Amino acid sequence: MSRFRAALALALLALGLCAPAFAQAPARPTIISLVPAVTEMLFAIGAGPQVIGVSSYDKHPPEVARLPKMGALLDPNTEAILSARPGLVISYGSQADLQVQLQRAGIHVFSYRHAGLAGIFTSLEELGRVTGHATEAATLSASLRGRLDALRARTAALPKPKTLLVMGREPLTLRNLNASGGIGFLHEVLEIAGGANAFGDVKREAVTVSNEMLLSRAPEAILDLHYGASEPGDRLRAEKELAVWQTVASVPAVRNKRILALYGDQFVVPGPRIADAAEAIARALHPEAFK
Repeated sequence: MSRFRAALALALLALGLCAPAFAQAPARPTIISLVPAVTEMLFAIGAGPQVIGVSSYDKHPPEVARLPKMGALLDPNTEAILSARPGLVISYGSQADLQVQLQRAGIHVFSYRHAGLAGIFTSLEELGRVTGHATEAATLSASLRGRLDALRARTAALPKPKTLLVMGREPLTLRNLNASGGIGFLHEVLEIAGGANAFGDVKREAVTVSNEMLLSRAPEAILDLHYGASEPGDRLRAEKELAVWQTVASVPAVRNKRILALYGDQFVVPGPRIADAAEAIARALHPEAFK
């Protein structure tokens, strides 16, 4: 699998935070997390010292670099997980076979299935309860809610540009361009940040967008997410990535030079950095509101 396809697969997996289902675990269990968004939550609520293994895709916070990698959605390392004897394993809801094996071994499972932005708050609070960090989780959840509410109020009276939110595409081309549809946390974040989703009427989390669709939808702004790096390391390459949009030069966002590149995986991981992501999108769309 190419780096592009692997990164895009991770982003599409992250599109909807899953709603938890779990059995009661020890008060402060050791934890293996196969879900990057949940790993971030665990560290954010103070449960980081309990984490003894993470997924192959975990990158944040930096502390995860020292932890053993236990596979991911399609390739969980069942043998390594069982050998580690964790008190709790965070898994995707679709990993039914893994969950059965873990439960047979007496290991508690916290299983995730797709939900929307509100699931972040619910999941933080549930994680706090099952990991022994209920107070910290409730505090963080309230803080994130407050920041998003304040941002919504700040952008409420501003014009809402029709925005194409690009979640992924092949490097240096517009091929295999995937954008946010009208379902999922990215769509909700875009609206909070003061944008109108160009594909908001398409009730899917992701839409594969052709050049013809770009021309017909005529977005007024394009947010081009680059979540493989925190910043463009090569200015020339960044300029080339921007230049590929000239193949659809008649699109209003391209014609008016309103193509905004945003760097960092916080935009596609529905975890505790979601308010940071929303604020960055709002600043890109409405810089005048932050002067």
